[in-house]
This record gives sequence, structure tokens and C-alpha cells, in this order.
Amino acid sequence: MGSKRKICVVVTARPSYSRVKTALRAIDNHPSLELQLVVAGSALLGRYGNAVDYIENDGFKISEKVYNVLEGENPTSMAKTTGIGLMELANVFYNLQPDAVVTIADRFETIATSIAASYQNIPLIHIQGGEVTGNIDEKVRHANTKLADIHLVASDSARERVLRMGEHDEYVFNTGCPSIDLAADILNSPQLDFEPIEKYGGVGANVLANQDYLVVMQHPVTTEYGAARRDVEETLKAVHELGVPTFWFWPNVDAGADGTSTGIRSFREKHNLDNIRFFKNMAPQDFLRLLLNSKCLIGNSSVGIRECSFLGVPVVNIGTRQHGRDRGRNVKDVGYDSQLIKDAITSHLNNGQYEQEYIYGDGKSGERIAALLSNVELRFHKTITY
Repeated sequence: MGSKRKICVVVTARPSYSRVKTALRAIDNHPSLELQLVVAGSALLGRYGNAVDYIENDGFKISEKVYNVLEGENPTSMAKTTGIGLMELANVFYNLQPDAVVTIADRFETIATSIAASYQNIPLIHIQGGEVTGNIDEKVRHANTKLADIHLVASDSARERVLRMGEHDEYVFNTGCPSIDLAADILNSPQLDFEPIEKYGGVGANVLANQDYLVVMQHPVTTEYGAARRDVEETLKAVHELGVPTFWFWPNVDAGADGTSTGIRSFREKHNLDNIRFFKNMAPQDFLRLLLNSKCLIGNSSVGIRECSFLGVPVVNIGTRQHGRDRGRNVKDVGYDSQLIKDAITSHLNNGQYEQEYIYGDGKSGERIAALLSNVELRFHKTITY
């Protein structure tokens, strides 16, 4: 047997890891593949939940760590963070000599992975191209698609979009989304087997998970980052007024995260939030179990659109961040208005769980991706189809 194919996967943020964990495991276990795992960006930073700790605790060997996040959390620092990532990753790929590089989804800094690989003639594989949202991720995702040689998309409509962008039919594969694999595992043992405060601490009210509760995950929208504080205050107002026990997660590292965080802090100073507990992070499986047992997810995270459609969890999706993504019947879309948010939550509380939908996969994506990577023709040159 010949030497193993070296597949270099670059994980730049907490959500990217949970999104590809089962694919990483399947690549690592595949007899014809060697996993080279590079951890970069906010995945290395404590204030964004130290995703690197979860990666190492899960038993993955990390080939390289790239520290490239510039302080500031504004559009200029996002551009510079990406630039530093490009400089560093160019060296990493030069040293590791991978047979192919995998870039994940659409976070702003993922374009650095794509450029560093493409310019060195390393076949580039893009996971989750062809989707539609409403912010800077949109440009980055489609730019990644045009730089990539092989596309592993998560839905039929995403595949259609990638083909419309001129990509070759035989190099666009609907593998489903590996994050659905984790959700499928949770359905096998759905009960909440931990107490969130006991395991993760957090700050705020003493909220217990053995009662009806809500989960909030709201990020700033990078193209509207000046409004982040005002936006999150509407959600805080709605959840505070409802009084239902709530587990609330801090935002990720985007322009506007300061505004979201400041909005939360100032609201906490002015109001007695006796129904809300704030957390930085949770292990992906714990977070999904918390979601599955909740009455509703509120905010603008893609987990509401993806995993929650598979799990049947009710979702109140606020604002434009997930605009254009395929969504299930479990999602109610509202604007940044506390009354509309309250009404939508109340409606979900009265309705209960929804039926499972399979928009983003069936729970076997990781193995499908590893099998593909072991035998697909690797290329680093292409022309547009007409």
C-alpha cells in the first residue's frame, strides 16, 4: 500500500470545530488518510471558550497552532487578523507539505486558509459552500468556493448554488453537515446528564436545568456591527420580561462582539436578571443536549437553522444573520423588537417540539467525507464551466 494521503484541516474557531469533529475523527481513523490538524484564530483564546482544550481532550493530536487574532474586534482588525493568518498558514503548509487542505465554512478568517493553500498549488477542499446568509460571511464563503478545487456541501440547494457559480459537477458532493452527526448521537441518549452550573460555572442567576428553560446565543452581525449593543438589548428585555429560566451564551469573535458584550454588561447592571445564567462555552455534546432539552433557542446562531431542524427544537431567529439559509418549520423569524421576540417565544412555548427534518444531513457525514477524501482525484487547477 502507498503512503497515506495527508489531509490538513484548519480549525479557526469554536463553532468550526463542532462542525467538523466527526469528519476529523473519521479522517484520523481512515487507513488511507493521515490527519494534520492546525488550530488557529479564536479557537486558541480563553475568552472565546478555549476550543483547543476540547480538541485535545477529545484525543486529537495538533500539528500546529497559529496565534493570529488582533485585538480590536472591528472591521479593520478582522482584515488584519486574516492577513496574519495568511502569513502564518503559508509557512505551516510549506512545513507540513499536505496532499490537500480543508477550509471550513465561512468565518471571515477562513479565506486565509484558502489563499495560503491555493497560492502553493495545494488542492483545496471547502466544506459548506453554496449557502446563503446576510453578512460578510457571504462574500468569504463564495470566495472560498472559487478558490477551492473540491466542494463538500451540506444540502441540495447549496450544491445547486455552487454549480451555478461555475464549479464542475463531478467535484461538488452533498455530504451533509458533520455537525448533524453530533446531533444524531445525542438523540441516542437525549437526557441531560449534567448540571450546567456545576460543570461550567458561568455568572448570573442560579438557573437549574430540571425545569422549563430557554437558551440564547446571539452574535453581532458584522455588516451591522454598530447596532450590536442595541440589538442584544431587545433580546435581553424580552427574555427578562418573560421570566423563564435561561442559559445565555456570550458571542463569538466578530466585529461588534464588544457591542454585544457591553450591551449584556450594562443591562445586567441596570436590571436584576434573576432568570438568566451566562456562559462562555460548553463542549459540543453538552451544548446539543442542553438545546434538545430546552423549550426554545433564541438568537441568530446557525445551530438554530442546522442542528435544531434535525433535533426538532423550536427556534426564534432574530434579524438578518441567517437570512437566506434553508430553514425548517421549527424556525420563527423576527426583527430586533422585544415584543416580537416575546410573542414568538410564547408561541413556541405553547406549541412544543417539532418533527425532525433532514435539510442538512442524516448523521453520517463524517464517514462520507473521509471516504471521499481517500479516493477523490486531488487537483489544484480548474477552469470555469460554461
